[in-house]
Amino acid sequence: MLFARTQGLVRKGLYLAAGLGVLATTALGVMVYADTPMTAADYEKDPVKMLEAYRHVEAASVSDAEEQMLHEKHYMSHAMQPVFPTKFAGTALTVLLKKEENKDPNALGGMLSAIDSGGPGSVYVMKVEDGADIAGMGGLMGTAMFARGFAGAVVDGGVRDLPQLKRIGFPVYSTGAVPSTSVSHYRFGGMNVPVEMAGTMVNGNDIICADQDGVVVVPRARAAEVLVLAQKLDNSEHSMYPYIEKFHSIVEAVKQFGRI
Repeated sequence: MLFARTQGLVRKGLYLAAGLGVLATTALGVMVYADTPMTAADYEKDPVKMLEAYRHVEAASVSDAEEQMLHEKHYMSHAMQPVFPTKFAGTALTVLLKKEENKDPNALGGMLSAIDSGGPGSVYVMKVEDGADIAGMGGLMGTAMFARGFAGAVVDGGVRDLPQLKRIGFPVYSTGAVPSTSVSHYRFGGMNVPVEMAGTMVNGNDIICADQDGVVVVPRARAAEVLVLAQKLDNSEHSMYPYIEKFHSIVEAVKQFGRI
């Protein structure tokens, strides 16, 4: 794959997103990949590599790729904010909490069992009905997820015990910090069921890609195709930064790379 318009601005040996290989400069100053990039078919055959590649691509590029390819919006609203700046990707394990006053000590048992069913690479995706002022999870659940190797958690509702989550470094997105509890106010509504999360739908085993720009959901059936396009968009944007710095013109950069 040739990149004739980079004008030698990317130095030899620069690594791009996982799976794209390494850019090297030929004697003519043309950029080529030293390694063959993985295709969508390659990623479909190797889900582990696909997930690892998603950990290196930017959420904004994933969102752009979905709009271009699927003509759909799959990012969560700005209300979804991280406990601390983070970047992760993993497969969604969805949990629904239904609002219901109760005295049942087992009403939330399924919520906890869901954690024990997950493992490395899982992302706990919890919908708390009308839960902006209810903590869907806190330090105990976060510690259990951390111990089991979860990539992170996304809660459409509140979260609490931030000092513990920060202490162990477990990344969580939520609509805000609240001191309340879901105990006696909610009932477990299902695991790996479709849930509406901050403006977009999530199904079990979808790909969750999160960084400081926000949270993006990728339908599992199209994940490999979206990834390959997102990597190309990442490459274009990252190649533009040194071009703009050298030539002092974003207009010319957009003409050269066709990305904004």
